[in-house]
Amino acid sequence: MALTVLAFALTLSSLCAHEAEARAFFVFGDSLVDSGNNNYLATTARADSPPYGIDYPTHTPTGRFSNGRNIPDIISEQIGSEPVMPYLSPQLTGQRLLNGANFASAGIGILNDTGIQFLNIIRISRQLEYFQQYQQRVSQMIGREGTRRLVNQALVLITLGGNDFVNNYYLVPYSARSRQFALPNYVRYLISEYRKILERLYNMGARRVLVTGTGPLGCVPAEIAQRGRNGQCAQDLQRAAALFNPQLVQMIREINSEKGSDVFVAANAFQMHMDFVSNPRAYGFVTSKVACCGQGPYNGIGLCTVLSNLCPNRNVYAFWDAFHPTEKANRLIVQQIMSGNTDYMHPMNLSTILALDARI
Repeated sequence: MALTVLAFALTLSSLCAHEAEARAFFVFGDSLVDSGNNNYLATTARADSPPYGIDYPTHTPTGRFSNGRNIPDIISEQIGSEPVMPYLSPQLTGQRLLNGANFASAGIGILNDTGIQFLNIIRISRQLEYFQQYQQRVSQMIGREGTRRLVNQALVLITLGGNDFVNNYYLVPYSARSRQFALPNYVRYLISEYRKILERLYNMGARRVLVTGTGPLGCVPAEIAQRGRNGQCAQDLQRAAALFNPQLVQMIREINSEKGSDVFVAANAFQMHMDFVSNPRAYGFVTSKVACCGQGPYNGIGLCTVLSNLCPNRNVYAFWDAFHPTEKANRLIVQQIMSGNTDYMHPMNLSTILALDARI
């Protein structure tokens, strides 16, 4: 009996490994998942100069808003595939296209007017147009049916929403959107617009989509420095996240119910972050308030540059710069994406998805 169980487990794990190898990965969203598209654009929202990338394998800046690897890199690592390349990279050609592509662009949001101060960024509507273009390019290699199968079987990650608060509604006092909408109405508007984006992804062939909610927006060093009181999280942004995330989960439930399938999976990024934000020492961090790289209170003011304060050990900091987690924090987040219970992943985690899909 024990041998039978072991044989089944080995078969399942080898099927998962094979599925992962064969599976393309597509990434959409903002700076939390941008792997370098903005390097190719005339924008201030970029991470292509030191000390960004200080702990990346090449020890050079790549355009990732991290000291090292970001969330898509670590998901790729976990499922046994190569990190997907930025869609704008001239090196993304031939066989590499079959691994998938990263369309994400720092500064963007659900709404097209989010991040206008960054000028040239790839808004989500444009990211989806690039996804269409990608499919046309791949069709020339493996045919339309092969491309449809590749996209249907792919894993998709989409991370949106944070900038619609930080770089839009709360960007300046009396912002246009805050004059137009009370916060609860703004959140409802965002959710209705996000739904259209997810529906469009589905119509373009996506069938396994990880959708991350926003993190604890008021607890990043930038917001603690500028809006927090006595080093506490900024309450207005925390309220925004607390309104947005449950409505996102509910919207995902509704779409899945309509489709009759668990196409969209909600990742509770808020709780994933709050675990180490509220108890940093339990995760090996000395602080979750002070950024490793930056200046001013909590190293939360301005950009991370060669002139900034820089911590010597990134592994003991939860935040790399004023807004983005360190590689170590990203690893903790992906750990929950892979194996977290339904408090973190609804209706299932990524390991369960891989095991289910391996049987098909």
